[in-house]
Amino acid sequence: MRKKPKKNKYQNINQKSFFFEDYLETNKKNKFSHKNNFYQDRIYLLFFLFFSLIFIFSIRITYVSLNKIEIFDQEHTQKQFSLLRRDIVDRNGVLISRNIKSFHAAVNPSLIKNKDNFLINLRLNFPELQIKKIEKKLAERKYFYLKKRITLEDKEKLWRMGEKGIIFEPFQSRIYTHANLFSHIIGQVDYDNYGVSGIEKYFDKELKDKRKANQPLQLTLDTNLQYVIDEELNKALSTFNATGGGSLLMDVETGEILSLVSLPNFDINVRAEVKEKKYMNKITKGVYELGSIFKTFTIALALENKLVEPETIIENIPRSIVCSKYKISDIKEFPKDLSVEDILIRSSNVGTLLIARKVGEKRFKKFIYDTKLLESPELQLEEVGKPIKFNWNKCKLETVSFGHGITTTPLQATTIYSSLVNGGTIIKPILIKNNFSKENKKIISKKTSDRINNILRKVVTDDEGTASQADIDGFYVGGKTGTSQNYKDKNQNLNTFISVFPSQKPKYALLVMLENPQVAKNLIYDYRGMKIKGTRNEAGWNSVYVSGKIIKKIGPILAIKSKEFNYQNVTKKFN
Repeated sequence: MRKKPKKNKYQNINQKSFFFEDYLETNKKNKFSHKNNFYQDRIYLLFFLFFSLIFIFSIRITYVSLNKIEIFDQEHTQKQFSLLRRDIVDRNGVLISRNIKSFHAAVNPSLIKNKDNFLINLRLNFPELQIKKIEKKLAERKYFYLKKRITLEDKEKLWRMGEKGIIFEPFQSRIYTHANLFSHIIGQVDYDNYGVSGIEKYFDKELKDKRKANQPLQLTLDTNLQYVIDEELNKALSTFNATGGGSLLMDVETGEILSLVSLPNFDINVRAEVKEKKYMNKITKGVYELGSIFKTFTIALALENKLVEPETIIENIPRSIVCSKYKISDIKEFPKDLSVEDILIRSSNVGTLLIARKVGEKRFKKFIYDTKLLESPELQLEEVGKPIKFNWNKCKLETVSFGHGITTTPLQATTIYSSLVNGGTIIKPILIKNNFSKENKKIISKKTSDRINNILRKVVTDDEGTASQADIDGFYVGGKTGTSQNYKDKNQNLNTFISVFPSQKPKYALLVMLENPQVAKNLIYDYRGMKIKGTRNEAGWNSVYVSGKIIKKIGPILAIKSKEFNYQNVTKKFN
């Protein structure tokens, strides 16, 4: 018989085992501890991730701040896509033309979910589009172009529509940073990046040469000068109610064209065919009778061949001369006796005619041949004019001597003036920088050139001169006016002034011409210290006036008052 175990007096019958109780408490505590550790691990993980992000962003910010990001750099741009055409820049490196990445907007109808909503959005954002045609194309379910050559604004509008069916096709577009400013020189390219006019066409092969992709084509033009002259010439068209105009600024030593403006012009960023005659390049392609500027050629030939001196008196100059069926006379009455230089200063037709007879037809023909006056100008443009041919019949020498009955381009006339005043050396006009080459051929001697410069200065400064409005202090301007009429329509006239400056040693030649200018009745002129209203419609009262305005503004840019000119000596010479 087994003995019953003794009961502990401290043990309650209903009490659970001490060890069991201890086990339960311990187990409970372990569960709580495990849950607490889990939350702590999550906090540590989040803290680590947050700290990592801060660290990554700090490294990125430091990298960006210490490195130059060439987002808009040409070199960076070329890494993105291969340029199809080189840049065009002016003489100072200012950008004129460049290829950029552009887009066409096309539509894939199969990707358009709700065609009705799509058409409504198009109508709201692009009211100029023909919605019915687009609706028809959507029904055909064929890929089509919604809009070609879209702007950034258009691209953003289309993108905001959120349609997967709108496809942006990338292509290279040619942009012109100055729009109208160089329209007659730069020209345009077609949609396939082939040059169709101007510099773009003439140098098409060179501009597409991938070996020179990083070398821009640098022109002789100066954007600052172009802007100033264009602005003044536009003002002149308004002031004198002219139908058109043009100007040309040339370096008389190198033939470099610093500015060429023809008005009206057009925005070459708009790919539109320009056919109207008024948009023709009047400086290189326009062919005109330029009038009295030819008188300088006649006087230069007479001096060069030692037939006269500047002080030689031409006596008994008649009021008019009948030559064949023509009657040649002067606009106003001059003294019967005039010196050779006075004939040019006062611009006498009859006096010039008498000097031309001394020169003779043979010498005049040779001058025209040597200067290529009746040939198309040699220039890096295809838009050049060809003077009208004529026969040396009766009275041709007499009329040619003062610029009637003979045509040429403003470019050729300015080039000849440059050659006459630079010491007599023939130059060629150029548009590409560092591409000039002097011909050693001379049309007159340096002695004759100096005499011509002296007379041209007096045309501006003398009381009887025709170009006093161009006498701008400090610039020593010389030049010759030309006023001509269309022999078919007397209401059409062309007023021209070719100036050279500084006269003691000419560096620049500036031509300004206005087509069909009218009298500026409300314009107040400062005429030799007097304030007078406009009453006359001659070159001296419009083209000369405009030239003076231009020279006053471009003079500082050209640094006329540089050390290379000794102005004290000049003042002594001309005063």
